[in-house]
Order: sequence, then C-alpha cells, then structure tokens
Amino acid sequence: MFPLDWQKSSHSGEGANCLYVAAVPDGTVRIKESDEPGITIGASRDALRALICAVKAGECDDLI
Repeated sequence: MFPLDWQKSSHSGEGANCLYVAAVPDGTVRIKESDEPGITIGASRDALRALICAVKAGECDDLI
C-alpha cells in the first residue's frame, strides 16, 4: 500500500464533519469522512465527476 496525500474539501469548515479526497496512482480517487477515517470509498474520476454533478443538480435530494 502507498501513502495518500489527503486534501480537505474547501467546503469543510474547522472541526468535525470534514470530507477528504486523495488521488491514487492508479488513476482513481479515494474519499473519506472525518467521522470514519478508516473507511474510504474509491471511484474513477469520471464517476466522481458524475456524482458531484448529480448532487449539484438536485438529482440525489430524495435520498436524504
């Protein structure tokens, strides 16, 4: 395993409830939350981009 360079989202404030993202050498992206730092989600850049666009467009609002 290789160390990842985690970057905190600019929309995360100080303290808890922060979202972190790291680029992986294989071209995928990893995401984790400060609440559960041991759990990560992996996705391709295209899949992450599609998810972000869907969330911004309100397409996931019925999930919450």
